[in-house]
Amino acid sequence: MPAMQRILTSGLPFMKMHGLGNDFVIVDARARSVEISPALAQGIAHRQFGVGFDQLAVIENGDSDAHLVFYNADGSTSAACGNATRCIARFLMEETGKTDLTLTTGRGTLYARDAGDGLTSVNMGQPQLNWDEIPLAEEVDTLELPIEGAPTATGMGNPHCTFFVEDAEAIPLTEFGARYEYHPLYPERTNVQVAQVIGPDHIRMRVWERGVGITLASGSSSCATALAAARRGLTGRKVQIDLDGGTIWIDWREDGVWMTGPTCHVFSGTLTPEFLRSQG
Repeated sequence: MPAMQRILTSGLPFMKMHGLGNDFVIVDARARSVEISPALAQGIAHRQFGVGFDQLAVIENGDSDAHLVFYNADGSTSAACGNATRCIARFLMEETGKTDLTLTTGRGTLYARDAGDGLTSVNMGQPQLNWDEIPLAEEVDTLELPIEGAPTATGMGNPHCTFFVEDAEAIPLTEFGARYEYHPLYPERTNVQVAQVIGPDHIRMRVWERGVGITLASGSSSCATALAAARRGLTGRKVQIDLDGGTIWIDWREDGVWMTGPTCHVFSGTLTPEFLRSQG
Protein backbone atom coordinates (compact mmCIF):
# COMPACT_ATOMS: atom_id res chain seq x y z
CA MET A 1 0.00 0.00 0.00
CA PRO A 2 1.44 3.44 -0.91
CA ALA A 3 2.62 5.51 2.07
CA MET A 4 0.04 8.27 1.53
CA GLN A 5 -2.80 5.74 1.48
CA ARG A 6 -1.53 4.21 4.75
CA ILE A 7 -1.61 7.66 6.37
CA LEU A 8 -5.14 8.31 5.17
CA THR A 9 -6.41 4.98 6.50
CA SER A 10 -4.46 4.78 9.78
CA GLY A 11 -4.18 8.45 10.74
CA LEU A 12 -6.81 10.75 12.25
CA PRO A 13 -8.81 12.83 9.72
CA PHE A 14 -9.80 16.37 10.68
CA MET A 15 -11.24 19.57 9.26
CA LYS A 16 -9.87 23.06 9.78
CA MET A 17 -12.67 25.61 10.03
CA HIS A 18 -13.08 29.13 11.33
CA GLY A 19 -15.76 31.61 12.27
CA LEU A 20 -14.45 35.16 11.84
CA GLY A 21 -10.88 33.97 12.39
CA ASN A 22 -11.78 32.02 15.55
CA ASP A 23 -10.21 28.80 14.26
CA PHE A 24 -10.95 25.17 15.02
CA VAL A 25 -9.75 21.66 14.39
CA ILE A 26 -12.83 19.47 14.08
CA VAL A 27 -12.74 15.69 14.37
CA ASP A 28 -15.69 13.57 13.24
CA ALA A 29 -16.00 10.65 15.67
CA ARG A 30 -19.40 9.41 14.51
CA ALA A 31 -17.98 6.52 12.47
CA ARG A 32 -14.94 5.67 14.60
CA SER A 33 -14.07 6.03 18.26
CA VAL A 34 -11.64 8.88 18.98
CA GLU A 35 -10.00 9.55 22.33
CA ILE A 36 -8.61 13.05 22.84
CA SER A 37 -6.25 13.31 25.78
CA PRO A 38 -5.15 16.71 27.15
CA ALA A 39 -1.66 16.02 25.77
CA LEU A 40 -3.01 15.26 22.29
CA ALA A 41 -5.20 18.39 22.32
CA GLN A 42 -2.18 20.48 23.30
CA GLY A 43 -0.08 18.87 20.59
CA ILE A 44 -2.64 19.50 17.85
CA ALA A 45 -3.07 23.08 19.10
CA HIS A 46 0.61 23.96 18.68
CA ARG A 47 0.89 26.22 15.65
CA GLN A 48 4.44 25.06 14.80
CA PHE A 49 4.55 21.40 15.86
CA GLY A 50 0.86 20.62 15.27
CA VAL A 51 -2.01 22.18 13.32
CA GLY A 52 -3.03 25.12 15.49
CA PHE A 53 -6.45 26.07 16.80
CA ASP A 54 -8.34 28.18 19.31
CA GLN A 55 -10.56 25.19 20.12
CA LEU A 56 -10.76 21.55 19.10
CA ALA A 57 -14.25 20.11 18.62
CA VAL A 58 -15.27 16.46 18.39
CA ILE A 59 -18.50 15.45 16.65
CA GLU A 60 -20.07 12.41 18.30
CA ASN A 61 -23.27 10.44 17.87
CA GLY A 62 -26.10 11.28 20.23
CA ASP A 63 -29.85 11.48 20.60
CA SER A 64 -29.82 14.65 18.49
CA ASP A 65 -28.31 15.41 15.08
CA ALA A 66 -24.92 15.32 16.83
CA HIS A 67 -23.22 15.71 20.20
CA LEU A 68 -20.29 18.15 20.43
CA VAL A 69 -17.32 18.11 22.82
CA PHE A 70 -14.90 21.07 23.02
CA TYR A 71 -11.24 21.36 24.07
CA ASN A 72 -9.20 24.51 24.64
CA ALA A 73 -5.65 24.92 23.37
CA ASP A 74 -4.24 24.11 26.82
CA GLY A 75 -6.02 20.72 26.80
CA SER A 76 -8.83 21.73 29.17
CA THR A 77 -12.46 21.22 28.17
CA SER A 78 -15.22 23.76 27.71
CA ALA A 79 -18.96 23.19 27.78
CA ALA A 80 -19.60 25.77 25.08
CA CYS A 81 -18.00 27.20 21.96
CA GLY A 82 -20.38 29.28 19.90
CA ASN A 83 -18.38 29.77 16.72
CA ALA A 84 -17.31 26.12 16.59
CA THR A 85 -20.96 25.14 17.01
CA ARG A 86 -21.88 27.36 14.07
CA CYS A 87 -19.08 25.87 11.95
CA ILE A 88 -20.14 22.31 12.70
CA ALA A 89 -23.80 23.19 12.13
CA ARG A 90 -22.93 24.50 8.66
CA PHE A 91 -20.95 21.32 7.89
CA LEU A 92 -23.83 19.09 9.04
CA MET A 93 -26.38 21.12 7.08
CA GLU A 94 -24.35 20.71 3.90
CA GLU A 95 -23.89 17.01 4.65
CA THR A 96 -27.56 16.28 5.33
CA GLY A 97 -29.41 18.96 3.38
CA LYS A 98 -31.20 20.05 6.55
CA THR A 99 -31.76 23.72 7.34
CA ASP A 100 -32.50 23.20 11.05
CA LEU A 101 -30.48 21.10 13.51
CA THR A 102 -30.59 20.03 17.14
CA LEU A 103 -27.17 19.68 18.79
CA THR A 104 -26.24 18.63 22.31
CA THR A 105 -23.23 19.99 24.22
CA GLY A 106 -22.04 20.31 27.79
CA ARG A 107 -23.97 23.57 27.69
CA GLY A 108 -27.19 21.70 26.93
CA THR A 109 -29.30 21.35 23.80
CA LEU A 110 -28.65 24.00 21.15
CA TYR A 111 -30.64 24.73 18.01
CA ALA A 112 -29.05 25.81 14.73
CA ARG A 113 -30.51 27.04 11.47
CA ASP A 114 -29.50 28.30 8.06
CA ALA A 115 -29.90 32.11 8.19
CA GLY A 116 -29.43 32.57 4.44
CA ASP A 117 -26.68 34.40 2.52
CA GLY A 118 -24.11 31.91 3.83
CA LEU A 119 -24.81 32.81 7.46
CA THR A 120 -25.51 30.30 10.23
CA SER A 121 -27.46 30.96 13.44
CA VAL A 122 -27.20 29.08 16.72
CA ASN A 123 -29.37 29.55 19.79
CA MET A 124 -26.88 29.45 22.67
CA GLY A 125 -29.67 29.00 25.22
CA GLN A 126 -30.53 31.03 28.29
CA PRO A 127 -27.65 32.82 30.04
CA GLN A 128 -26.57 32.20 33.62
CA LEU A 129 -26.84 35.50 35.49
CA ASN A 130 -26.69 34.34 39.13
CA TRP A 131 -23.29 34.27 40.83
CA ASP A 132 -23.38 30.55 41.64
CA GLU A 133 -24.36 29.54 38.10
CA ILE A 134 -21.55 31.42 36.32
CA PRO A 135 -19.83 30.36 38.70
CA LEU A 136 -18.23 32.95 41.00
CA ALA A 137 -16.41 32.22 44.23
CA GLU A 138 -18.84 34.22 46.38
CA GLU A 139 -22.18 35.99 46.24
CA VAL A 140 -21.76 39.38 44.58
CA ASP A 141 -23.68 41.65 42.21
CA THR A 142 -22.96 40.12 38.79
CA LEU A 143 -23.90 43.35 37.02
CA GLU A 144 -20.98 45.26 38.54
CA LEU A 145 -18.31 43.06 40.09
CA PRO A 146 -16.12 44.32 42.95
CA ILE A 147 -13.16 44.47 40.57
CA GLU A 148 -11.45 47.62 39.30
CA GLY A 149 -13.45 48.77 36.29
CA ALA A 150 -16.69 47.19 37.61
CA PRO A 151 -16.98 44.49 34.91
CA THR A 152 -20.09 42.36 34.40
CA ALA A 153 -20.13 38.59 34.94
CA THR A 154 -22.13 36.31 32.66
CA GLY A 155 -22.35 32.55 32.17
CA MET A 156 -22.88 31.09 28.70
CA GLY A 157 -21.93 27.54 29.63
CA ASN A 158 -18.53 29.07 30.36
CA PRO A 159 -17.68 32.09 32.54
CA HIS A 160 -17.20 35.62 31.19
CA CYS A 161 -15.98 38.94 32.54
CA THR A 162 -16.88 41.99 30.41
CA PHE A 163 -15.19 45.37 30.86
CA PHE A 164 -16.77 48.42 29.21
CA VAL A 165 -14.06 50.85 28.10
CA GLU A 166 -13.78 54.12 26.21
CA ASP A 167 -11.43 52.69 23.57
CA ALA A 168 -11.13 48.93 23.07
CA GLU A 169 -8.09 49.38 20.83
CA ALA A 170 -6.15 51.13 23.58
CA ILE A 171 -6.29 48.21 26.04
CA PRO A 172 -3.07 46.11 26.19
CA LEU A 173 -5.09 42.91 25.91
CA THR A 174 -2.23 40.45 26.44
CA GLU A 175 -1.45 41.80 29.90
CA PHE A 176 -5.04 42.73 30.70
CA GLY A 177 -6.58 39.39 29.75
CA ALA A 178 -3.93 37.29 31.47
CA ARG A 179 -4.38 39.31 34.67
CA TYR A 180 -8.13 38.76 34.95
CA GLU A 181 -8.43 35.20 33.55
CA TYR A 182 -7.14 33.91 36.90
CA HIS A 183 -8.95 36.40 39.15
CA PRO A 184 -9.85 34.69 42.47
CA LEU A 185 -13.51 35.60 42.00
CA TYR A 186 -13.59 33.09 39.11
CA PRO A 187 -12.77 29.58 40.43
CA GLU A 188 -12.89 28.09 36.92
CA ARG A 189 -11.00 31.03 35.35
CA THR A 190 -12.80 33.30 32.91
CA ASN A 191 -12.94 34.65 29.40
CA VAL A 192 -12.23 38.39 29.38
CA GLN A 193 -13.77 40.94 27.02
CA VAL A 194 -13.10 44.63 26.53
CA ALA A 195 -16.10 46.29 24.91
CA GLN A 196 -16.62 49.77 23.51
CA VAL A 197 -20.24 50.82 22.96
CA ILE A 198 -20.48 52.64 19.63
CA GLY A 199 -24.26 53.01 19.57
CA PRO A 200 -27.49 51.51 20.94
CA ASP A 201 -27.15 48.51 18.60
CA HIS A 202 -23.40 48.47 17.91
CA ILE A 203 -20.38 47.31 19.96
CA ARG A 204 -16.66 46.99 19.26
CA MET A 205 -15.23 44.09 21.26
CA ARG A 206 -11.90 42.31 21.74
CA VAL A 207 -11.49 39.04 23.62
CA TRP A 208 -9.03 37.09 25.71
CA GLU A 209 -10.15 33.46 25.88
CA ARG A 210 -9.31 31.30 28.89
CA GLY A 211 -6.88 28.55 28.06
CA VAL A 212 -6.14 30.15 24.69
CA GLY A 213 -5.21 33.85 24.86
CA ILE A 214 -6.18 36.54 22.38
CA THR A 215 -8.58 35.32 19.70
CA LEU A 216 -9.88 37.12 16.62
CA ALA A 217 -13.45 36.26 17.60
CA SER A 218 -15.49 34.33 20.17
CA GLY A 219 -19.15 33.43 19.88
CA SER A 220 -19.86 32.88 23.57
CA SER A 221 -17.90 36.05 24.44
CA SER A 222 -20.00 37.97 21.92
CA CYS A 223 -23.16 36.67 23.56
CA ALA A 224 -21.88 37.56 27.03
CA THR A 225 -20.91 41.08 25.94
CA ALA A 226 -24.29 41.70 24.31
CA LEU A 227 -26.06 40.48 27.44
CA ALA A 228 -23.91 42.63 29.72
CA ALA A 229 -24.54 45.74 27.60
CA ALA A 230 -28.29 45.15 27.52
CA ARG A 231 -28.46 44.49 31.27
CA ARG A 232 -26.61 47.73 31.96
CA GLY A 233 -28.89 49.72 29.65
CA LEU A 234 -26.08 50.54 27.24
CA THR A 235 -27.72 48.89 24.23
CA GLY A 236 -30.86 47.08 23.22
CA ARG A 237 -31.12 43.30 23.14
CA LYS A 238 -30.17 43.03 19.45
CA VAL A 239 -26.67 44.21 18.54
CA GLN A 240 -23.94 44.07 15.94
CA ILE A 241 -20.54 43.25 17.42
CA ASP A 242 -17.38 44.08 15.50
CA LEU A 243 -14.54 41.71 16.43
CA ASP A 244 -10.93 41.61 15.28
CA GLY A 245 -11.93 38.93 12.77
CA GLY A 246 -15.21 40.40 11.51
CA THR A 247 -18.82 41.02 12.47
CA ILE A 248 -21.32 38.87 14.33
CA TRP A 249 -24.93 39.58 15.28
CA ILE A 250 -26.45 38.75 18.68
CA ASP A 251 -30.17 38.75 19.47
CA TRP A 252 -31.28 38.08 23.07
CA ARG A 253 -34.79 36.69 22.72
CA GLU A 254 -37.24 35.00 25.04
CA ASP A 255 -36.13 31.56 23.86
CA GLY A 256 -32.40 32.24 24.29
CA VAL A 257 -29.45 34.09 22.84
CA TRP A 258 -29.23 33.78 19.06
CA MET A 259 -25.86 34.26 17.38
CA THR A 260 -25.53 34.72 13.61
CA GLY A 261 -22.43 34.98 11.44
CA PRO A 262 -20.34 33.47 8.64
CA THR A 263 -18.25 30.29 8.74
CA CYS A 264 -15.50 28.84 6.55
CA HIS A 265 -14.24 25.29 5.93
CA VAL A 266 -10.57 26.01 5.14
CA PHE A 267 -9.20 22.52 4.45
CA SER A 268 -9.35 18.87 5.46
CA GLY A 269 -6.35 16.80 6.44
CA THR A 270 -5.09 13.75 8.31
CA LEU A 271 -2.94 13.63 11.43
CA THR A 272 -0.30 11.00 10.72
CA PRO A 273 0.36 7.92 12.91
CA GLU A 274 3.84 9.37 13.50
CA PHE A 275 2.38 12.56 14.96
CA LEU A 276 -0.19 10.70 17.05
CA ARG A 277 2.52 8.45 18.51
CA SER A 278 4.64 11.49 19.37
CA GLN A 279 1.81 12.82 21.52
CA GLY A 280 1.70 9.70 23.71
